[in-house]
Amino acid sequence: MTPARSPRTDAPVVAHVVHSLGVGGMENGLVNLINRTPHRELRHVVICLAEYTEFARRIDPPVELYALNKRPGKDPGLYLRLWRLLRELRPDLVHTRNLAAIEAHLPATLAGVRHRVHGEHGWDMADLSGANRRYRRLRRMLRPLVHHFIPLSGDLEDYLARGVGVREHRMTRICNGVDVQHFHPGKERERLPEEAGFPPEARIIGWAGRMEGEKDPLGLVRAFIRLVEEAGEAARAARLVMIGGGSLYPRVRAELEEAGLLDRAWLPGEREDLAGIYRALDLFVLPSLAEGISNTVLEAMASGVPVVVTRVGGNPELVVEGETGDLVPPGDPEALAGALAGLLGEPDRLVRMGSAARRRAEARYSIDAMVAAYLDVYRRVLGQGPDSLAGRTMPEGEAR
Repeated sequence: MTPARSPRTDAPVVAHVVHSLGVGGMENGLVNLINRTPHRELRHVVICLAEYTEFARRIDPPVELYALNKRPGKDPGLYLRLWRLLRELRPDLVHTRNLAAIEAHLPATLAGVRHRVHGEHGWDMADLSGANRRYRRLRRMLRPLVHHFIPLSGDLEDYLARGVGVREHRMTRICNGVDVQHFHPGKERERLPEEAGFPPEARIIGWAGRMEGEKDPLGLVRAFIRLVEEAGEAARAARLVMIGGGSLYPRVRAELEEAGLLDRAWLPGEREDLAGIYRALDLFVLPSLAEGISNTVLEAMASGVPVVVTRVGGNPELVVEGETGDLVPPGDPEALAGALAGLLGEPDRLVRMGSAARRRAEARYSIDAMVAAYLDVYRRVLGQGPDSLAGRTMPEGEAR
């Protein structure tokens, strides 16, 4: 694909290296960061090791965007292509994200990029808890090449410290932020699009994200089936909305159809009108098996919707149990169904939780605070200001 171009300035250039740029929480955070950065302060470039999709159109104004078209499996030429591109671009700083991009620090170092940052945003199905020794060993091997690490959650910060050996002064935890102006409660409850086909009295349970294993959409489907079968009056008006696509979409649809509940669910795939959909929900659910800091949870909270999430990763940092929502064990549809039944049976409590969730999102998780924190790390790594991190990559005596 032909790279989009942005006007050149004298501002420092940050090259963001990601596996791909499509719909996802990490990708959404990157787009928000780029869109909210003052144009004269930094110039952003995005390098995708694989490809980018129409999702890239959300970057406004456009930036230079490159796809290195990584082949499936091993692609020995990938990092040569990346080295050549970095030699051409000569960015001031490279920022990689997640395990899929961390190896880019070797060609970045060889290409002469003087400042290098790595972010950890969450886990995937191949390593749900950071226990994979090969991945941990890879991170430890590349650690000396990284000037600063940015974990999104306390869980990831602890992993980098204990599992990878990153010292405290080489890490800054930056939580995702949410646009509390765009995602907000309505003056009155909104209605879903007519195509959903739900009656006005429906109590709507919502989910949004990628239908992949680590998000456990099938766990939510099985909990919903159990809720309808066992919760009696509390579940009579229950309906399920699942926004998004992915490899598990056919199985999600098939299990609902087999249970005779497809008419009580709406599965429209990806949507651009999420803000309005959140305002139509009674509850938002995210039953992830592993999680960093979920953008969709923050968006639901900012929309005044109580949330039920699994007790994994950064979820307990976001949700105050019993106040803004509930926490349940991962991989346990029965426990999830019980939590849903309990909350649907207490509509007044749902309203109180939704208001508390909105207050928490406004107070702690604004997008402006997130952007300011990233820009502060970039300035310090680049050696700008009194708290410069430049030259502090590997202090004397730190084990390699």
